[in-house]
Amino acid sequence: MHHRRRSLRCALFFSLLACAPAWADDVSGRWHQQVEAISAGKGTVARGDAIGARLDTLGIAWKREAFVRGDQAGENLVADLGGPDNAPLLLIGAHYDKVAVGHGATDNASGVAAVLELAQALKAKPLQHHRVQVVFWDLEEKGLLGAHAWVETAGREQPALYVNFDVFGWGDTLWMMAPDSGTPLVATLREASAKEKLGFSPGDKYPPTDHLAFLKAGWPAVSFSLVGGDEIDPILAVFGGGKPAQVPKVMQVIHSERDTTAELDASRVDDALRVVEQGLRTWDHQNAH
Repeated sequence: MHHRRRSLRCALFFSLLACAPAWADDVSGRWHQQVEAISAGKGTVARGDAIGARLDTLGIAWKREAFVRGDQAGENLVADLGGPDNAPLLLIGAHYDKVAVGHGATDNASGVAAVLELAQALKAKPLQHHRVQVVFWDLEEKGLLGAHAWVETAGREQPALYVNFDVFGWGDTLWMMAPDSGTPLVATLREASAKEKLGFSPGDKYPPTDHLAFLKAGWPAVSFSLVGGDEIDPILAVFGGGKPAQVPKVMQVIHSERDTTAELDASRVDDALRVVEQGLRTWDHQNAH
């Protein structure tokens, strides 16, 4: 009996180890530097080059995938992190284009840098039961065109889950677009957020961004932002056509000349990314095939 209890304890230990985040260092400095490098680009090509340079440094092969949708042409950037042969796909992404004004630091170099940090962690310690691919979308600001073109491409593999990042720039709360707040993934993220003393707000009310292209196709998708918890209700009010008494910071910064690295606050970025990574590793373990 003692041997059996010891075996069970060992099994539990190795299960938790498999789900543990890969990094133990502070990622906020790298994240901030990457946001600076991307948002320094004056156009989409330069922003893409900054992303490619980071992937090259990480030893991650990537490519540009051109698309045309309507009268608009763009390029999504695609990188494979590998994984078990014939395993289902986990897709992680963020849009890298910006509007004409500002530097697009918050919207959305912040989300791109978050994906790059996760790419580093998932390359260093691969998932056991899913292949991983990261994609950086073009022309989100023109109507989610890069994501729509991806989903509509004939023969495209449907992912087991698409995980989106948009506006991951400051605050004390991990805001999650989750069509169903009762899933095991949400439960895991809630527990991990509590351990990090980070706010967590899941729900199906969320600003429009690239996850919508996947949900429209009937493909599973979630999305994450890092903002102040007190901003969420006013943000939703603005997108609902209302006029909150206090305009949230997000709505003052994005799509304006203020969208620079000066508005960023990296103090909880590492905590938030640890929570997301922990959630994805547990999800991978729970969805073993």
